[in-house]
Amino acid sequence: MIFGFHAVTARLRHEAASVEEIYVDASREDRRMQELLRAAKAVNVRVIQADDARLSSIVGTRRHQGVVAKAGELSLARNLDELLDAIVGPPLILILDGITDPHNLGACLRVADGAGAHAVIAPKDRAVGLNATAAKVASGAAETVPYITVTNLARTLRDLKERDIQLTGTTEDAEKGLYEADFRGGSALVMGSEGEGMRRLTRDTCDLLVSVPMFGSVESLNVSVASGVCLYEARRQRIVMSS
Repeated sequence: MIFGFHAVTARLRHEAASVEEIYVDASREDRRMQELLRAAKAVNVRVIQADDARLSSIVGTRRHQGVVAKAGELSLARNLDELLDAIVGPPLILILDGITDPHNLGACLRVADGAGAHAVIAPKDRAVGLNATAAKVASGAAETVPYITVTNLARTLRDLKERDIQLTGTTEDAEKGLYEADFRGGSALVMGSEGEGMRRLTRDTCDLLVSVPMFGSVESLNVSVASGVCLYEARRQRIVMSS
């Protein structure tokens, strides 16, 4: 089940065939609802009228905005080799080592989409999955950015290195700053979990460790904000290189 206007509209736009049916709040007749209903009609998706209580019971939250969709699996690449083989140019990947908050995962997917990252990779264990809350916070990015979960993150990191993809880990105690790193080639940015940061093995596998410069009184940034800062620096360098 996915919910919220952004998430449902994005699924209709990118993977309409995966949407089985949509439940909508019968009391909503505003412009956003009318646009969604037109989009559903255009791709012949069944729409079911419901009330707020029923929608809330379906997804377990009242933050559904009056729209809930029942949908199947996405056809985005879920295999890392398949994904990497299809990339034209230097890959840009975001790796999340143990993110447990679905709001953080959704926000990371959103900034990954905005910066043009090719995928987000995370371990299957000790990490949040791509649930309905994460998909809603992602505001449609869950439908466009492949989210690949792997059984052994350390082995996956080694596989990326064998493909000449530089692993850059972020940590507060790094000697080198973010703006000293070169992201113009194949790059994977590694973010640690909320509070604990990267695990020791993940940290040791990275080719380079950098810190995000902090100029105020706070010591660190939320993982999704840090992901955005780092991904956009990598994108900036690539834009400069190509201009």
